[in-house]
This record gives sequence, C-alpha cells and structure tokens, in this order.
Amino acid sequence: MRLRISGKMGSDLGMVVLVLGLLVLNVAVISNAAKTSTFTRKDEKSGDMPFDSDVFRPPPGHNAPQQVHITQGDHVGKGVIISWVTPMETGSNSVVYWSENSKHVHKAKGIVTMYTYYNYTSGYIHHCTINNLEFDTKYYYTLGKGKYTRTFWFVTPPEVGPDVPYTFGLIGDLGQTFDSNRTLTHYEKNPLKGKALLFVGDLSYADHYEFHDNRRWDSWGRFIERSAAYQPWIWTAGNHEIDFAPEINETEPFKPYTHRYHVPYKASQSTAPFWYSIKRGPAYIIVLASYSAYGKYTPQYEWLLNELPKVNRSETPWLIVLLHSPWYNSYNYHYMEGETMRVMYESWFVQYKVDVVFAGHVHAYERSERVSNVAYNITNELCKPVKDLSAPVYITIGDGGNIEGLANNMTEPQPSYSAYREASFGHGMFDIKNRTHAHFTWHRNQDAYAVQADSMWLHNRYWKPDDDSSAS
Repeated sequence: MRLRISGKMGSDLGMVVLVLGLLVLNVAVISNAAKTSTFTRKDEKSGDMPFDSDVFRPPPGHNAPQQVHITQGDHVGKGVIISWVTPMETGSNSVVYWSENSKHVHKAKGIVTMYTYYNYTSGYIHHCTINNLEFDTKYYYTLGKGKYTRTFWFVTPPEVGPDVPYTFGLIGDLGQTFDSNRTLTHYEKNPLKGKALLFVGDLSYADHYEFHDNRRWDSWGRFIERSAAYQPWIWTAGNHEIDFAPEINETEPFKPYTHRYHVPYKASQSTAPFWYSIKRGPAYIIVLASYSAYGKYTPQYEWLLNELPKVNRSETPWLIVLLHSPWYNSYNYHYMEGETMRVMYESWFVQYKVDVVFAGHVHAYERSERVSNVAYNITNELCKPVKDLSAPVYITIGDGGNIEGLANNMTEPQPSYSAYREASFGHGMFDIKNRTHAHFTWHRNQDAYAVQADSMWLHNRYWKPDDDSSAS
C-alpha cells in the first residue's frame, strides 16, 4: 500500500524531515570521536645506553668542545645562543661565524661558568649570544682553538610574518635510553624536516641516579648534539630539572639546568629563565613553568597577564604554549597534577584564543578535543569540560623514551575531552602552512619514518575561529 501526501501537509512533513536530518548531521559533527589506539607495543623495559656507547663518545682531541647546543637568542629570531663545554680547561670562549654566501668572518665573545653538585664538578660551560643575524640565512660557526676546532651550522628562521611556512618538531621526557635514541633518530629522519624543536621538559633524567649523578648531564649533552648543534631546541623546564636534594645538601633548585641551558628570557621582560616567549616565523611561543610559583601576584602570573595582550595575531597568527605538566590527561599517571595551573590560566587561554598547548610529564601520547572548563562558579555546578571553539587543542607528548618507561594505565572509560591516546614512544611535528592552517602529526617509534600514527588539521583560532580542527 502506498501512502500519498500532497498539499500543505506534504510540504510541512518535508520540512520536518529536513530539520530532523540537519539535527542528525549536527549531532554527528559535534559528537565525540574518542579513540584509544589498539596498537600494542612490545612489553620491553627501556634500558639506558651504556656510558661507552657511541652516541655518548666525546669528540677526539685535547679539550675539544663538546655538548654543543643552540637555542634562539632574542625575541624575533635574529639571535642565537650557542652553548658548549670544554672538559679540561677554559679554552677559547669565542665563536667564529660567517654566512654561507659571505666571506666576511665575525667573532663573538661569550661567558664561561661552572658548578659543583655533591661530589661532581662540571667542565667549563660556555654560552655565547650572537645578535643581528640575517633572517632565513645559513650560518657556519666554529668552536675551540688550534687543531681541535669544530665546525657546525644553523639556519635562521624567516622574518616574522603571518604567511611564512615553518615546521616545528616536538619531543618531551627524552632521557638517554635505547628508546630515546630511537625517538631522536625518527625525528631526524622524518621527511617533514623540522627546522626547530620544541622541547617540553625532562631532559637528562640525571636525578634518577644515585646522588643525581651529574655525569648523566654530560652524556645527555653529547647525545643530543647531533641535532641540537644544528637547529635550536626551545627549552621548557620539567620536574626532573629541579634537582632539589637536601639529603645531599643540594638545596638550589634547577642548578645544573640553569648553568647548562640558557634561554633568552630577558628579551620578553621575564624575570626568570623558566617562563618566557619568542617569535619564530608565523608563531608566537609562550613557555610556562609548571614547577615555579604561578599563583596570583607571583612573578610568573604577572608576566603572563602582561604578555598575552602583546601577541599580535596579524603578525604571528599561531599562538603556541609549552609547559610540562598537562592540564587535560586521561592517564592514571600524574592525573590532575596540572589542575591548579589550569584553574589559574585556562580562561586566559580561551580569551586570547591559544591555538595549541603542548605538554610532557605523562610518558605517552594524547590529543584532546577543543574543550574548556571555565564556566564553573560556586553555585552553578557546571564543572565538566565542554566543547569550546575558542579553546586550544591540548597535546601531551611526554613519550621521548626515558628510563621510567611508558604510562600504559589509562582511565576508563575514555573521557569525552580525549580525542586520541596511545601508550607508545614517539615524537610530533607541527607544520604551519599559512595563517589559517597547520597540520600536526604524531609518529610512533615502531613505524617507518614517514608514517603518521595520528594527525589532525588545525584551523587558526584567530583567523578561522568558527572552523573546528579535525583529525585527518
């Protein structure tokens, strides 16, 4: 039997069907696509590479410079801080450098520092800041003197601007295990070719060893030199950098870290090296300190309060925040540790439309939906994360490969704010295409170099505020 409907009744029914269809489609668009990866990594414990491993071997020659690493040296990318260690004596504290297309050689003089920690005395730690470089230019530089000089190179970023493509790598909680070496190798061989690396904290894990064995700071510096001497690593301090050990009379927090890893914090009017900002190409990067005071009226709070309004999204459309302890985390490791900082600052991130927040600390990978949890007051009971197109995507990438192993115990069921999670070691790439679009990919160590285990397109919060980012 066929039912025929005509006239106004048929028209009204058609409209109802259309509205219902649109509602179903809308529900499909905003519904949670949470995924816990089914990939199962072999249950093998990370083991530290031995001290005599090739990746830790010092360069040949008496007092040859070692542990060479660079970071951005000013606010806009025309400066570089070059750091290295001479083990036996001070040696030369100068850097000789020149651009690829020039025969004119420059020389810059640095500073030398050293420190003691329990029964350890460091080598001579050099830091030299080179300023007024040309944008988008390859430079060579030499360290040391006599027949044991060493030569390296780096490329400065393009001039700050909204539509200059730029690719950042991302690593956190690296350590110096065989898995750490796999992570760094995968990053180096990724076809996307990161131009600078955003490091979200926990470097050497020297504090894992008896008496915080600071020889592990030296071995780690030699391990990362193959990358960090050639492209800037942008540093974030994690909990394993605190090195506070009153039981061995070491009560100065962050002592080894601050002696070894300098950052351009004064260029952004910060009063401490644990929170600062830089511009690099199309990105404005804010580094925060999960383990320094951040409550109301503290120096970090006051700095961030004044810093966020300075960001010009017409100049640097991509606003990126780095910190160590994640705010949204569905693993049972370090669960809720970032909550007090989230409560302090999340409303600011929504107000200023931060695009993405990268964190470490949890030794696994996780990507969030765009959510916020800022509506709560003492009477309304609105205390659950909700979809918010003005909110950042939160990405935890503390999966570098350290000695403590993977975080493989997840909360169940998977929360609605969690889009993808997996307990594997790996690294990330944040590939900015233009002012409106960027592509993020995560690469697990077990895959071929070009494989993307997770990926998403991010639509810029300032230039495309009504378009949601989506997995790809």
